[in-house]
Amino acid sequence: MQFIDLKAQYAALKADIDAAIQQVLDHGQYIMGPEVAQLETALAARVGVGHCVTVASGTEALLIALMALDLQPGDEVITSPFTFAATAEVIALLGGVPVFVDVEPDTGLIDAGRIEAAITPRTRALMPVSLYGQVPDMDAINAIAARHGLPVIEDAAQSFGAKYTMAPTPSSGMAAPQGGSPALGRPGGGRVAHSCGVSTIGCTSFFPSKPLGCYGDGGALFTDDARLAQAAREIRVHGQSARYTHTRVGVGGRMDTIQCAVLLAKLPRLDWELQRRRELGARYHALLADVNVGLLTVREGRDSVWGQYTVTVADRPAVQAALKAVGIPTAVHYPRPLHQQVAYERFAPAGGCPVAEQLAQQVMSLPMSPDLGEADQDRVVAALAAALGRRS
Repeated sequence: MQFIDLKAQYAALKADIDAAIQQVLDHGQYIMGPEVAQLETALAARVGVGHCVTVASGTEALLIALMALDLQPGDEVITSPFTFAATAEVIALLGGVPVFVDVEPDTGLIDAGRIEAAITPRTRALMPVSLYGQVPDMDAINAIAARHGLPVIEDAAQSFGAKYTMAPTPSSGMAAPQGGSPALGRPGGGRVAHSCGVSTIGCTSFFPSKPLGCYGDGGALFTDDARLAQAAREIRVHGQSARYTHTRVGVGGRMDTIQCAVLLAKLPRLDWELQRRRELGARYHALLADVNVGLLTVREGRDSVWGQYTVTVADRPAVQAALKAVGIPTAVHYPRPLHQQVAYERFAPAGGCPVAEQLAQQVMSLPMSPDLGEADQDRVVAALAAALGRRS
């Protein structure tokens, strides 16, 4: 059994993907070819924002977002400790300070109720993480940001396509953040928004295993702010506003034309894939309801595209070994929170992050992809119940 079945996805789209790649090979514009702008237009429309800027990876998207906001050494960015290292990595690379705020026990998402207490005069931005395919409490996070004049960057590496119902707002005007940066968050009005379109900047990854994945590295950032979008476009090409005119410090952060072509070929199937993920997630929830595992909560007004389908179990090593013995792969996202990693332990908050620490000992991800068959899903559930030795 595949943990993520990319071969089945390719088989379903082979003719379209092969033709898209061949078109790039024929025109030979491997860097910043026409497919780049085509993909950016299509993705901006799907998310419902004014600008999409494709970049070399999800990590690069976060880095460029912080550079566009002019993060300076010593500036603090509030984020989650329960995430992949890239979230804190980009902050530290720029000389910033990741400030870790603990997470909710039933979702693994940053606990919005703890954010305000972590804000100091050095706080420059909030960077919540949309974990496992679900967006955190962006209404509360955007409201905190507005009170303190801070931009919000959604790390949406696992959640492209997820939906979030924004709370109604009395007006569409939002305060400007510190240093004259752009409008915060996005007005709500009760509308259904998409991950990457619920904050000042949204950043996602197109790593092959993501809900929308290419066949290499790739990513994108999304914003309604034209000035931020222009900054990001310049930063991704070594800070150039025109050829050999370096207006700002930048990076080599472009997304390859071939990878953009692959995503363009995948887009027609994406709605089916996202719906299939939602259905499989709901089916896992139903099948596991009487198995002695912890299930993650999907909050009212949101959905999850289950970038990972993750449960919590006691004695995880034994459970993983039992599943492996019958041919069922598992993974752990993530086995150690960032404030306990050697590279980032100097940023650990006093008292640690006990919820994240406990989750890190218990989380286990099960096979999940749009092409997962129900028979295989039944097999996973049966093996998990047998490994646990009992039902609840």
